Amino acid sequence: MARTKRAPKVLPKKQGWGTVLYVLGMLIWVAASVISAQLAVGYLMVWILGVDTFTKPVWTAVYSALSYMLALAMVIFIPPLVVKAGKQRRTKEPAKMKLPSRTALGLRGWPTWTDIGLAPAGFIVSLLLAAGLVALFSLFPWFDAEQAQDVGFSTFVVGFDRIVAFLTLVVVAPIAEEIIFRGWLYGKLRERLSRQVSDKISVAISVFLVSLLFGIVHLQWNVGVNVFAMSIVLCALREITGTIYAGILMHMLKNGVAFYLLYVLGI
Repeated sequence: MARTKRAPKVLPKKQGWGTVLYVLGMLIWVAASVISAQLAVGYLMVWILGVDTFTKPVWTAVYSALSYMLALAMVIFIPPLVVKAGKQRRTKEPAKMKLPSRTALGLRGWPTWTDIGLAPAGFIVSLLLAAGLVALFSLFPWFDAEQAQDVGFSTFVVGFDRIVAFLTLVVVAPIAEEIIFRGWLYGKLRERLSRQVSDKISVAISVFLVSLLFGIVHLQWNVGVNVFAMSIVLCALREITGTIYAGILMHMLKNGVAFYLLYVLGI
């Protein structure tokens, strides 16, 4: 008996535009949350502490941590509030605020040995992919592959300052960024697109858009290319494991290696 081919999903015109607007809305909301959180916390701390105090490593770490937490809160809590308000306006009845579940954020269960094993493997793959992309972009005269990433800390940090820099860059940043980008955003895009197109296409589009935005918000060409490559692998790890734990561990490993080179060896 001959196998019948599965007909490809075809979007009605209105539904197609609805999906496009939904995807754009998610991308814009995450970018706006990250940037506005940095501006709000930064200006408030400068106003309270003054520029000289604000630029000290300890307060730079406080700024980074507060910015990540505020961005994370905005991404996770404000959309459900907007949905709740919209339902109440339409139905004229009280509505419950539905927060994303741990599963939706890629935080189902706890890290496994598989996650631990995949983290260094993913790190190596991301290095190779990043090297290839940097070599490709280096063909363009406007691309500076040697431009240093501004993370808010001087290279020469010691003692307590080094500890807070480590906690900020190697612990707080990876956890917050993975929940926002590969957890919330990737999950939302993947879920919405999978209703309209095939799994392979929904994965490809979601990975590309999340990685592109992740590169853009770092605001430097060479850093953006590197983190774009890293994000592709991080998204793949979520697809493989169903969670973001392997991605968090890989992100911590990558930032930890960079931290050691910058702040311990001084390279």
